[in-house]
Amino acid sequence: MLERRQMGRVPAKHHIAFEKPDGDLYWEHCFTREGFDGTYTILYHQHRPHEQRPKATTHGWPAPEAAGTERPLAKRHFLSQDMERVGGPPVDARVPLLFNKDVVLAVMHPDQADPVYLANADGDELFFIFEGTGTLRTPLGELRFEPLDYVYVPRALPYRLIPDEGVSQYWLSMECRGGLDVLKQFRNEAGQLRMDAPYCHRDFRTPDFNGIQDDGVRDLIIKRGDAFSGFEQTNPICDVVGWDGAVYPWVFPMLNFQPRAGLVHLPPTWHGTFAMRGGLVCSFVPRVVDFHEKAIPCPYPHSSVDVDEFIFYVRGNFTSRKGVGPGSISYHPAGMPHGPHPGAYQASMGHSRTDEMAVMLDTFERLVPTPAALAIEDSGYMGSFIE
Repeated sequence: MLERRQMGRVPAKHHIAFEKPDGDLYWEHCFTREGFDGTYTILYHQHRPHEQRPKATTHGWPAPEAAGTERPLAKRHFLSQDMERVGGPPVDARVPLLFNKDVVLAVMHPDQADPVYLANADGDELFFIFEGTGTLRTPLGELRFEPLDYVYVPRALPYRLIPDEGVSQYWLSMECRGGLDVLKQFRNEAGQLRMDAPYCHRDFRTPDFNGIQDDGVRDLIIKRGDAFSGFEQTNPICDVVGWDGAVYPWVFPMLNFQPRAGLVHLPPTWHGTFAMRGGLVCSFVPRVVDFHEKAIPCPYPHSSVDVDEFIFYVRGNFTSRKGVGPGSISYHPAGMPHGPHPGAYQASMGHSRTDEMAVMLDTFERLVPTPAALAIEDSGYMGSFIE
């Protein structure tokens, strides 16, 4: 969570009467995290926010499932750029590729607006917009998103994703089942982002709030336990006249991340951007590389005995890898040494900059591929590291 914000009209104090012009009351709605111990936002609705009628639904995406027989340990390369673009609205478009108890990683190519609101009670949502533009709509306001944006939606907040018509969409989805936040070490004792953090409050875009918005959509889908339950509301879902608090969606442009450079190669933790339960999201962006006269900018061979490594390649020249391109996904499991392809280590010496861009996720729990992932696997990747 970033900081407290106040939008629209709110009363002078929590939990007191907030009267409409006709003398009736607005409905206070407390949206809390960690029970009542964590961050929260209070919304003020025109109508009762808890008035839903069950309604059958066919919307949703498949729950992640392991790909049958256990596969041997291996470095793997998945070609998400070769996936069929099935389209549809975002609520139906996700194709899970890798998962564990903390995160589900999926790729999606929506080409329609969500016809319903979705409240994902299974986790916070983090989308990386590889290609595309559109709007995120919630009761807290609207947010525009563009290529290379991270889009964050808090757990259980109703939202619609509205891709722009006629624009190619290609998104990476991270369903963060234990929550997502900025790293604790980037905050000072007042909760403000520190001046030595790799981003500041100004780097984040927060919702534009224009009061009650009735888009005519009354259907709400709630996801819990990987099951989708449908409901119908009598009144507009975005009937909020004001809100204040520290729980709300935001957009963070990847290129707003401020990379570090060192005398010699810095470990990936210096690229840490967001923390989730059991994982760290990192952003690799164009940057100056190491400046010792004998520095080797290419990452050194590494045995990570605690985490699996997932990388979604975005653009640029990936100095440590051959045969990967935009949309490639590499997966290197814990316990197995991994490092640059033959020739890359030596060839990187003397370079002063890198233009590579990628999203990395390190997870403490083992990531499991789905059948959809194995269907797009590059079978020669493991052997490509043999000189």
